[in-house]
Amino acid sequence: MAERMLKFTVVPRRTPQKREAQVRGQDFHEVYADFIDAKANEQASRCSQCGVPFCQTHCPLHNNIPDWLRMTAEGRLEEAYALSSTTNAMPEVCGRICPQDRLCEGNCVIEQSGHGTVTIGAVERYITDKAWEEGWVKPIAAGPLRGQSVGIIGAGPAGLAAAERLIEAGCTVTIYDRHDRAGGLLIYGIPGFKLEKPIVERRTKRLAEGGVIFRLGFEVGRDASLGDLRREHDAVLIATGVYAARDLAVPGAGSSGVVAALDYLIASNRMSLGDTVADFASGKLDAKGKDVVVIGGGDTAMDCVRTAVRQGATSITCLYRRDRENMPGSLREVVNAEEEGVVFEWLAAPRALAGDADAVTAVRAARMRLGPPDASGRRAPEEIEGANFERPATLVIKALGFEPEDLPALFAADDLKVSRWGTVKIDFKSQMSNLDGVFAAGDIVRGASLVVWAIRDGFDAAVSIVSYLDSKVALAAVAAE
Repeated sequence: MAERMLKFTVVPRRTPQKREAQVRGQDFHEVYADFIDAKANEQASRCSQCGVPFCQTHCPLHNNIPDWLRMTAEGRLEEAYALSSTTNAMPEVCGRICPQDRLCEGNCVIEQSGHGTVTIGAVERYITDKAWEEGWVKPIAAGPLRGQSVGIIGAGPAGLAAAERLIEAGCTVTIYDRHDRAGGLLIYGIPGFKLEKPIVERRTKRLAEGGVIFRLGFEVGRDASLGDLRREHDAVLIATGVYAARDLAVPGAGSSGVVAALDYLIASNRMSLGDTVADFASGKLDAKGKDVVVIGGGDTAMDCVRTAVRQGATSITCLYRRDRENMPGSLREVVNAEEEGVVFEWLAAPRALAGDADAVTAVRAARMRLGPPDASGRRAPEEIEGANFERPATLVIKALGFEPEDLPALFAADDLKVSRWGTVKIDFKSQMSNLDGVFAAGDIVRGASLVVWAIRDGFDAAVSIVSYLDSKVALAAVAAE
């Protein structure tokens, strides 16, 4: 092992080659090229194989990162993929969109020693893409049928991850989703330059071929109530995610030209998929030729500004009330956006939108400074008196985060208990809600979060559902005696 590993002192950190900003800004193809075999082996060999792998402990899925890095360095790629896939339902997706700088790579031991982190995400993506190319990704091995069915509401990462585990356990699984394609935000929320859609589609196809039934264009509350699904299935998993946009509470926020981030991103992704989108055709959700201001500092805001680049916006400004070091999004995405021509106004908050009901013309903002920490421990932004400024804007995109929809009303389930934030209340050991046999996982429980956490929650929910179904069988057997 020593000959192949621990090369971080002699081999510098290298990321996959990035397409030039002027070129990549013209299309929605992915920004990063894949590693070639030799480069993946070389970069994996930089792993220090430390005794306490902080990369693994800081991964929500606890991926066995040191071992599959060693296998990659040794050229044992099929084994590396097999190990990676035991803990992750879609490693090639996480390798592309996880904020590794805040999770595994950000806690890499050699990063702390000043040698630069191992490029974990790029290697994870590489070995799984290689597995698809070589035919190492096998069909789902469905377990012996147990005669019990599970309904899953939501075809996003939590629902898809749970479905895979439940099929393997012998359950009959039906996924219900309001959209016409499976994948949730992986399909409609994340732009192609971060995650090309065939990557997601081959995963959902594998699930369908493995026995998962998809009922798309199906809206719970319209086509059936939660109660209907409870009567049809032995257990139900709510994995809807959170879709309600936080509003912008400033004068002029109701003007034409002010749009929600998700509406904007869904329209763009639908266009890339070949759909006809009326609001894009009318220009409402098209940034071409417009002065664009995106308000927010998370990954969704980065997706919006970089989408606007590719749509041909005249100018693009990102307005965020804290500084660069305190933004919630990935710093890697900020760098990519800056390379593509996006202007960041740090420590700036909107105070009003100029224009009239028919058209927004500018964003009036205030300069901020960071004061004492707030209740979350982050330094709270404070307005600097008299330091106002204005930016031209004919399209303002609100990327302020997402809240849960009103599920009790939406699902015609007044007895479903939710928190004061609108998330589904669950027993965190069993992931069951207050309704017998109704479980919940992902963002609808924890609030807007990461895809990797949704996968973890989906896995955990599947384990709890199988345990619940086993208990039902045991109770039925006792009653029969």
